[in-house]
Amino acid sequence: MTHAKLTLPSKVCLHCQRPFVWRKKWKRDWEQVKFCSRRCAGEARRTARTAT
Repeated sequence: MTHAKLTLPSKVCLHCQRPFVWRKKWKRDWEQVKFCSRRCAGEARRTARTAT
């Protein structure tokens, strides 16, 4: 029997470049998920805002 987490889809976070796997709360909008956490999303926004 294989472990269930091995079969879940995964992506790479655009901010920290770490891989992360599908979560049930992302079921409806998995295609739009870009960051592994709220912290990475916030950091990405902060760095984009200071870069301009």
